[in-house]
Amino acid sequence: MARMHSRDKGKSGSTKPIKATVPTWVRYKAKEVELLVAKLSKEKNSASEVGIILRDVYGIPSVKTLTKKSISQILKEKDLLSEIPEDLINLMRKSLEVKKHLEENHKDQVAKRGLQLTDSKIKRFVKYYKSTKRLPKDWKYDPDKIRLLIS
Repeated sequence: MARMHSRDKGKSGSTKPIKATVPTWVRYKAKEVELLVAKLSKEKNSASEVGIILRDVYGIPSVKTLTKKSISQILKEKDLLSEIPEDLINLMRKSLEVKKHLEENHKDQVAKRGLQLTDSKIKRFVKYYKSTKRLPKDWKYDPDKIRLLIS
């Protein structure tokens, strides 16, 4: 599959094991993992940060194989899911950084193109999240309002 804004194919990263079985060396049960996910999320960690902490600190290779639910599903059940999805927040943060860079370096055409591509990704994500009802229908991407929300 090609990348979104170029014709490059890209290199694959690590792959998950074919068998989705719980390793024998994992000490935690499904309920304990769910409680850990909730605890780490309450400490202001995003869903991806929770997964990394569970992997590196607690030795849990995959929450999904252990609990049969993703981290986002667990957070949704416990009403801890953020109102704006994490990937959208990261793109908006990137957009703000590039705009700040362009204020100082207004002749940087590569950065200007990067900002256009990032904004188009944001618009595409907003359209998707509105259709899946993750965002309200009347939600709008306003860079000034988002600057206050993210900061």
